[in-house]
Amino acid sequence: MHTQNTFNSWVLASRPKTLLAAVIPIIVGSSLAYSQNKFIILNSLIALFCSLLIQIGTNFINDLFDYLKGSDKEDRKGPQRVLASGLISAKEMKLGIILVFSLAFIAGLFLVYTGGIVVLIIGIFSISSGIAYTAGPYPLAYNGLGDVFVFIFFGFVATAGTYFVNTFEFNFLSILVSIPVGALITNILLVNNFRDFNEDKEVNKKTTTVIFGRKFTQFQYIFQIIISYLIPIFLWIHLGYSLLILLPLLSIPFAIYLIKMLINYEGEALNKTLELSAKFAGLFSLLFSFGLLQ
Repeated sequence: MHTQNTFNSWVLASRPKTLLAAVIPIIVGSSLAYSQNKFIILNSLIALFCSLLIQIGTNFINDLFDYLKGSDKEDRKGPQRVLASGLISAKEMKLGIILVFSLAFIAGLFLVYTGGIVVLIIGIFSISSGIAYTAGPYPLAYNGLGDVFVFIFFGFVATAGTYFVNTFEFNFLSILVSIPVGALITNILLVNNFRDFNEDKEVNKKTTTVIFGRKFTQFQYIFQIIISYLIPIFLWIHLGYSLLILLPLLSIPFAIYLIKMLINYEGEALNKTLELSAKFAGLFSLLFSFGLLQ
């Protein structure tokens, strides 16, 4: 029973509902490579494995350092955190972090072998950023840079990086298709910060919501959804894609529903908005990927 409880605690610490964010960039980047007959399934699968491990490791670090800094308390509005709940000790979490990031680095060495020094730079940047998100002398999440990190990492690095390990090149198109991926995954973080506004302010966690206010976050959320829809429209009008590239527009009613939730909900009610924002990013990206496969 103890073993089962320990396993469940580690699963909880990995934050399964956030892991979709690690999958989406791989799907979009791989779909673009596939559409150009350059898809290498083994490379994409290893990229997916590494992406999941880096996301889990980042979640572990976030849990550890939010606990150590006093940001996470037992009465928090968000989902349960394992250190604040006493399910896993700080020492155990540190070992878990080392194990997960080491596995990601070792698995990524195959991609370095096939893709060269560029992939090594991407991997080191990804792991370093995951650590720097809440740890180190200047934690990104505590200094208004969390949104920028998420957009750059999940958008450009993970999406265009997946395209690179398949095609061994970067191009304008791979950067362009990364934009909605980064924007919609950043929106997941925005809901989290919007919900935790009061708690973050109390512990001097300077998210963009704390710095610029809730209205700004609502505007940013809506703006990033609009930008995401503009990318497939641009591909259709200017780059000769067929109407299939407009498949993401089918999700507009879902987007409107989410915007209404962000405007009208507060506190724990936003946990549902958080979950649905992740599912929306997944749905949009799947439809977008289908459009890219034409």
